[in-house]
Amino acid sequence: MIRSIVRGLAVCGVAVAAFAVFGSRGASAAVLAPGAEVGRGLAAAAGEEVAIFSGGCFWGVQAVFQHMNGVHSAVSGYTGGKLRNPSYEQVSTGTTGHAESVRVTFDPSKVSYADLLRAFFSVAADPTQLNYQGPDHGTQYRSVLWYTDDAQKATATAYIAQLEKAKTYQNRIVTEVKPAQDFYNAEGYHQDYETLHPDNGYIAINDAPKVANLKKLFPALYREQPVLVGAMQP
Repeated sequence: MIRSIVRGLAVCGVAVAAFAVFGSRGASAAVLAPGAEVGRGLAAAAGEEVAIFSGGCFWGVQAVFQHMNGVHSAVSGYTGGKLRNPSYEQVSTGTTGHAESVRVTFDPSKVSYADLLRAFFSVAADPTQLNYQGPDHGTQYRSVLWYTDDAQKATATAYIAQLEKAKTYQNRIVTEVKPAQDFYNAEGYHQDYETLHPDNGYIAINDAPKVANLKKLFPALYREQPVLVGAMQP
């Protein structure tokens, strides 16, 4: 918990400075991406599917997915690198190849992978920022869609092409589409962070608005009570 508080204070100082000078997309604005033309249908039967997203600090990305109907769990962690069982401190150096990520388990009969993508591109991350998100800089904050099957790969690739064609963003989308790799859960103090620390300055500026934008833009997908990692612990 001490490391968590230190991280929050240290990053918050940078975040406040960046917000004062440049503003923050995550803090006050959202881009309402159009619905996907490919893969938007719901599955006929209930089940579980896994998808992994990287889009900057995992606190806010986790919170967005935790507030989505049909999501069974959203766990913060690390993926994309070769180091086994990395720590937050190691990943933060930017030398491990890992990115802060969120592993989402969902019921495709209640929420489609395309719906998750739409929320990700609209409120969770800015897909035009290369190797950073807002005040957080480094390859560990890069934007990646880690697909777990060919259907996800096709949907993600088609959706990015659709967004580019529609010129949804002023700048080019740099989000990568890659096959899922080993995923390592982040330390316990990183889980459910947005919910547990609403008064943290970084959360207030960068992450709470993402959840608010999800509720505003996608009321049918929004759930008031998030599904928390801590609630699943014995």
